[in-house]
Amino acid sequence: AAPVRLWVKTEPFLVGVLPIPPPARLGPHYLRKMAVYTRVRAAEGCFPRLSWPRWRHIACGKLQLGRDLAWLYFEIFHSLLRRDPPRRLEWAETEAACVSADELERERSKVGAPHPESGGRGESPAHPNAFFLSPLGKLSVDTLQFLLFLCIQQMNKVSLRRSLIGEEWPSPRTKSPSLSGKSSSDNKNWNDQEHLAFVQSHLLDMLELLLEPEQLTASSHSTHSSMVSYEAVCALSFLIEGTVSKSRTVHPLHELALWQPCQEPNGYSKLCRAFSLPKLESWLRSCLTTNPFGMSACLRAGKKLAWAQQVEGTTRRAKIACNTRGVPEESSMVIMSQVYKQTLAKSSDTLVGAHVRIHRCNESFVYLLSPLRSVTIEKCRNSTFVLGPVQASVHVHSCDTIRVIVICHRLSLSATTGCTFHLLTPTQPLILPGNQAVSFAPFHTHYPTLEDHMAQVGLATLPNRWDDPMLVCRESGDRSVFSLMPPSDFYTFVIPFEMEGDTTETPGGLPQAYQKALSQREQKVQIWQKTVKEAALTKDQRKQFQVLVENKFYEWLVQTGNRLQLDSLVPSAVGSKQAAG
Repeated sequence: AAPVRLWVKTEPFLVGVLPIPPPARLGPHYLRKMAVYTRVRAAEGCFPRLSWPRWRHIACGKLQLGRDLAWLYFEIFHSLLRRDPPRRLEWAETEAACVSADELERERSKVGAPHPESGGRGESPAHPNAFFLSPLGKLSVDTLQFLLFLCIQQMNKVSLRRSLIGEEWPSPRTKSPSLSGKSSSDNKNWNDQEHLAFVQSHLLDMLELLLEPEQLTASSHSTHSSMVSYEAVCALSFLIEGTVSKSRTVHPLHELALWQPCQEPNGYSKLCRAFSLPKLESWLRSCLTTNPFGMSACLRAGKKLAWAQQVEGTTRRAKIACNTRGVPEESSMVIMSQVYKQTLAKSSDTLVGAHVRIHRCNESFVYLLSPLRSVTIEKCRNSTFVLGPVQASVHVHSCDTIRVIVICHRLSLSATTGCTFHLLTPTQPLILPGNQAVSFAPFHTHYPTLEDHMAQVGLATLPNRWDDPMLVCRESGDRSVFSLMPPSDFYTFVIPFEMEGDTTETPGGLPQAYQKALSQREQKVQIWQKTVKEAALTKDQRKQFQVLVENKFYEWLVQTGNRLQLDSLVPSAVGSKQAAG
C-alpha cells in the first residue's frame, strides 16, 4: 500500500468554481499560453504573483473577457481565503469609501493600496490561497495557484456526449450517493467523485501549467525529462492534501511530497530541488483516492442529526447529516434533505463555519442562525430560509417560490422561478442562466447575535450591492429576469426566537425609500388605533369588533401560509442548550 493517501480538496471546487460552463478562452490551450506569458513578464508584476492590473490586461486583451468577468474570477479566488476577519473589514471599508466605479478601479490598481492580506509582510510560496499585495504594492494573487483555479473552471464545461444522451456513460464516478438515494452527479460542485475524476483526467494539463518555460516544448507541452519545481508542487497543494498512512493528521501535498519514503517514487531530486514530471504524475495517480471528508463520506458515515420532525400524514422523512468529529475546518459540512411542512430552527456549533447543502425542502421555514462558510439551496419549493452570515457564497439552483434572507459575501442563482432574496452583500448578486421573476430586496431582519456573527466572518454593512445584480452569460442581455421589490410591498421580518445578544435592529438600517414606506404604514396603524379609540364603542361592541378582527387575521394567516409557520414553531429549538447540535 502507498505510504501516503492523497485526495482532492472539496472547498476549491465547492466555493471556487462558477456553476456555469466557462468561457471558451479559459480552455487548456489559452491557459498554457497565459502560463508562459506570466513567466516571461515576471518583472512586470506577472510572476510569482499576478497583480490585478496585469490579470486585467491578460483577461481583457488576450482572452477577450469583459472587465467585470475578469474581476469576478479574481475576486472568487480571493473568497477562497479564510482571511483574518478584521482585515476583511478593513478592505470593506476601503471599498465602501469609493464613490464611483473609476475610483474603485484605481483603488484596486494603485501602488500601496491597503489590502487586508498584506499586513506589511510577504508570505512563503507554500502558503495556500495567498492573496495580498505584491512587492510592487498592487493587489495580487499567487500566479500558479490562480492558473490552477482557472483550470478547474473546466469542471462545468458542457460535455457533447452528456448533452446528447443526458447522462455520462456509466462509471464509478457517477455513483456518488445522495440523501434521497439517487445519484448526485447533477451538482458537480458538491460531488467529490467528480472532483477526483476531474483532477485525474486533467492532471497532466495542470502539471504542464506549472512548468518553467525551459521545461516545455515549443507547443508548451512537457517532455519525458521535464522537471517540476518544488514551488509548483506547493501551488498544487491548493487542490490536493493527504495523510501519512492511516494517520488522521492532514498535511498539504508539498509536505508529503518531501517525506523521505516518497522521494524515490515521486522523482524528487535534492540537487535540483525539483521532481521528475513522469514520476510525480505516476505517484500522484497511485496515491489519489476519495476524499475522506467529502460529501460521499458525510452521507455514508457522517453523524445523523435529529433536527427535524416527522410530519404526521406523510411518508417523507427529513434527512440531516454532518461530518464526523475531527474533520479539518474547511471540510466541515451539514447536508439536509426533504424537510417538509415544518419549521426547522438551529443555532449550533455544528453549523459554525460549515458548508451547508439544503436539498428538496418544501413548504417549510428553515432558520440556521450561526455563522456559515457556504450554503447551497437546491430543488426547494414554497419555503423561507433565514441564514446566519455566510462568509463565502450562497448558491440557489432550481428552486421555485422560495424566500432567502441572508447577509453573505456572494449570492448566485440559476434556474429559479419566482424567488425573493432579502440581501446584504458587498458583491454583485450573480444571475446565471435560467432564472425567471427574481425579486431583490434589502436585508430586513435581525437576531441578538447577528452582529457578532458578522464580525466572526468579516462581513460589514458597507458596501452593500443587493440592488446591483450582474447578468453572467446573459441571455440576450435580458434584464427583465429580475426586479427590485417595490417599497409598497416591503415588510420587515421578525425572527420569532429568544436568544442572548446585543443586536436589536437590522444592521446598517434600511434604504430611505423602504424606511419611508414602513414609516407611512406605521402612521396608518396609529391613525387606525386612534380612530378605534375615539369611536367610543360599548363593551359588547368592543367584543364583537375584536372577534371580527381576529377572524380576519386568521383568514390572512391561512391565505399567506403563515398559519403553517406558527403551528410548527418550536422556540426551544434555538438556544445555548442546543449548541452541541
